[in-house]
Amino acid sequence: MSFTDRRTFMGALGATALAGLPCTLAESLHTTEHAVSREYDVAAYYFGNYHVDPRNEAQHGPGWTEWRLVEQARPRFKGHLQPKVPLWGYEDESNPTVFERKIKAASSAGLSAFIFDWYWYDDGPFLQSALEKGYLGASNRNDLKFAIMWANHDWFDIQPAKLSSSPRLQFPGKVTPETFRTITDHVVETYFKSSSYWMIDGCPYFSIYELFNFVASMGGVAGAARAIAEFRQKTKAAGFRDLHFNAVTWGVKLLPGQTDVPDLKVLLEQLQVDSTTSYVWLHHAQLPDFPVTEYSAMAKTYEAYRETASEKLGKPYFPNVSVGWDSSPRACQSDIYIEKGYPFLPVVQGNTPENFGKALRSAKDFLDRRSDLKQKILTINSWNEWTEGSYLEPDTLNGYGYLDQIRKVFSVS
Repeated sequence: MSFTDRRTFMGALGATALAGLPCTLAESLHTTEHAVSREYDVAAYYFGNYHVDPRNEAQHGPGWTEWRLVEQARPRFKGHLQPKVPLWGYEDESNPTVFERKIKAASSAGLSAFIFDWYWYDDGPFLQSALEKGYLGASNRNDLKFAIMWANHDWFDIQPAKLSSSPRLQFPGKVTPETFRTITDHVVETYFKSSSYWMIDGCPYFSIYELFNFVASMGGVAGAARAIAEFRQKTKAAGFRDLHFNAVTWGVKLLPGQTDVPDLKVLLEQLQVDSTTSYVWLHHAQLPDFPVTEYSAMAKTYEAYRETASEKLGKPYFPNVSVGWDSSPRACQSDIYIEKGYPFLPVVQGNTPENFGKALRSAKDFLDRRSDLKQKILTINSWNEWTEGSYLEPDTLNGYGYLDQIRKVFSVS
């Protein structure tokens, strides 16, 4: 079956599959009232590479999206559950009608916001249409807030990656201060002023993925601090109380010669970062067993990190729950699958909806114990990281199982 025909077939399957689900979230999608607690903000990361983008077409050919990797994934060892098949089919996320279903499913489950992985390089934006055409064009966008995580990392050609060669750098994550000013102008005018932008204590939430890359881009700590302060002033001038600047704290490196910044805690304070969080458990939890590491082991390691994060970082830390991990779709399917760095990594198994629910309850308990958090915020990896095996979006194996767990854990008793 061709890729186009498979899209059509899976779209029809997704429509009929809803009718066969038991009394779960599938039924709640047809209602408008949901007993969801607003004591907690549950925000899922959204990776927008499932629509056609000119940069991808230049690299991979006309009409390419990352759905192709999802569709072509195969089992790499005995018991490996691939390919993952989306319940709704291989949909175009830049279509507002498609995004309306995503918003309805997410808000019905109790999610508060999508945090979009957002790309902008020195030569301009990348992967904008999921947000600017899909989400912002959806008639029900006010049912689910949105925010930006600037994914300022290097973009390598890993769609797919070869075992025997290093991937080619396509777009450097390092930008000039002038580019950052252009970025913040766009963010304030196009996003912050939207009625559906996510606020923390009245301040628009903006997150950054690679803090060390940002510091290098701005010429050092002093330059980075000035750039953030200018961003704050720009936000206030637009009528907001302040900016809520969040840092995803992982793999942070200090620049050579930065003797005035001995550790991450000092760096966060000098930059006047408001809060920290994580993108995915993998950043804090090694996968010790190949080809399979158990979800429970990954959870235990991450939760040990979580327990002391706020104290070590000197800033409020919002916990994270990851749905799973399987980056094998990004590995060349004809290469032998051996452990050799991303994406040739161990696969996490045992990440059933029930075990995901246990992780959610653990995170909720953590939030309830933290007196330093003015707002109880949880980030989830993710809504749709299909090629990394960590997604809430319904598939043909678990249906709405992961979304049901969010609703159960965070619903009003």
